[in-house]
Amino acid sequence: MIDSYSAVVSALTAGDIIPEVIRLPFNPSARLVVSWPTSDKEASLGNTLTAPETALEPSVAFTPMITQAPYDEVSYTLVMTDPDAPSRKDPKFAQWRHWLVTGVKAPYPTNLDTGDLTAHFTQPATTPYYCPAPPPGSGPHRYVLLLYREPAIGVTIAPTAPERKNLPKDRGQWDAAVFAEEYGLELVAANFFYVEGPES
Repeated sequence: MIDSYSAVVSALTAGDIIPEVIRLPFNPSARLVVSWPTSDKEASLGNTLTAPETALEPSVAFTPMITQAPYDEVSYTLVMTDPDAPSRKDPKFAQWRHWLVTGVKAPYPTNLDTGDLTAHFTQPATTPYYCPAPPPGSGPHRYVLLLYREPAIGVTIAPTAPERKNLPKDRGQWDAAVFAEEYGLELVAANFFYVEGPES
């Protein structure tokens, strides 16, 4: 787990996640931990994982944040996106939306005593998890994980919204920052990892 929020911003900048995916200003207020228990792997600000290691939907944890609203009134949206589709040199399908879940709840405050920071998913994913699968010869892809605080009224995504069109052909040419602005979301945490496709 990353101890310094400045380290998060530095890593995101070094990986060009800022400004390609995340717009400034960005001041993290939580640590986002995404892990794949089946492979015992975790996203760690630019580490490299494999497609098999990230094949199944991961678990999510984050530190509870100080807010003005009661715990039950605060929820979050989680996004995973690929800005390197089909490759970093030719990102004509970027961003490619891999995962989007709304209504995510922070760990219960009492869980701080036990160290269990697992987030609670209260709704089915709007965009179900699609594992990293870089095309052969496309080089390393960055997979960016974003956690947004939702507005007090929550988030309602219409049945006709692009985020509900989840065939592979419908997930490309999407923009997390535009989505966040449309729904009044505030970015509070981010992480990323690399997966490289097979050689051509």
